[in-house]
Amino acid sequence: MILTGIGDEAGANIDAQIRATQELGWKHLEMRFAEVPGFPKGNFHDIPEAAFEICVEKLQEAGIGVYCFGSAIANWAKKLSDPMDITIGEVCRAIPRMQRLGTKYIRVMSFKPADDEAKTPTEVFHRMREVTKRFLDAGIQPVHENCMNYGGMSWEHGLELLDKVPGMKWVFDTANPIFNNDRSKPKPWSKQDPWEFWTHLREHTVHIHVKDATWNPVKNDADYNYPGEGQGRVRDILKDAFSRGYDAGISIEPHVAVVFHDATIQSDGKAVYDSYVKYGRQLEKMISGIKAELAKK
Repeated sequence: MILTGIGDEAGANIDAQIRATQELGWKHLEMRFAEVPGFPKGNFHDIPEAAFEICVEKLQEAGIGVYCFGSAIANWAKKLSDPMDITIGEVCRAIPRMQRLGTKYIRVMSFKPADDEAKTPTEVFHRMREVTKRFLDAGIQPVHENCMNYGGMSWEHGLELLDKVPGMKWVFDTANPIFNNDRSKPKPWSKQDPWEFWTHLREHTVHIHVKDATWNPVKNDADYNYPGEGQGRVRDILKDAFSRGYDAGISIEPHVAVVFHDATIQSDGKAVYDSYVKYGRQLEKMISGIKAELAKK
């Protein structure tokens, strides 16, 4: 089992990401956004080559590997009406950088659906087959995250995507079902059930994002919590995964100090960093308890 985290949730600067990883005693990062002096913050497949090389040098000096890369490919900011050239460009930029770092997995999504969308357009399958083939041909495993995308509209949509896109695997996010509508059911849509989603996708899951949240009907959005303190069934899901022999990556995505896709929510750098380290330690404690419990059976 490899413990890691989406590093920019500890701080945009690569030094903060490395420092948080070292403080936790971990050996891997999940890269998403990065920033180095003299260059603006950007996704790891978008930052200039000089900035990328600085990141590589710093990671290698620290002995930190990149287990997974959280790309922006087909994510919640991309629509199916956007030109496919955007997606192919991101794929082509990501491949050599992943190969340079020896990164095993790349997180992808499957485009943002319309607000009233309930059926996955066949064009999604066509595009994601092309994305998946290009990565597999390069020796890289794409993993799809259940989020605000076509494959995340319900567990049924997720299974359909995997069926129509051979070779794709899954990264399961424990909290995303809490704020996503279950579009497999009749309207008015209810929110998804994290446990239900997990039980249908667990056989395809090769990476796990630990995030926890509680739905807040007053603000019509989720409040983010430390692991085990929300409605994400984090402990139940990890216990089930371990009992079935899961020994791959587990990555923290705290959101407790800042929400990645909501620019209106900001916190100071120390609060972000401290919450990331606290989140990692709380997850470690949870995992130790689960392992001890399973060992007694």
